[in-house]
Amino acid sequence: MGRRRLVALLLGAGSLLGLGLYAKRGHRRERVDLYFADGSMISIAGDSPNAARLLPLTRDALRAVRA
Repeated sequence: MGRRRLVALLLGAGSLLGLGLYAKRGHRRERVDLYFADGSMISIAGDSPNAARLLPLTRDALRAVRA
């Protein structure tokens, strides 16, 4: 009986850990994706200085399109 309880406890702990990692991984972070005419693309992290200048402009553009 003790072994079953230990297995159930480990399974529950592993499930909670997996759920936490999945939730953290699924957290969306802002970034700027720039697509060029030649088909290339660069992605700029939201916490970079370049993105700090572009993100307000993109938010305004999206707000205007959705309105």
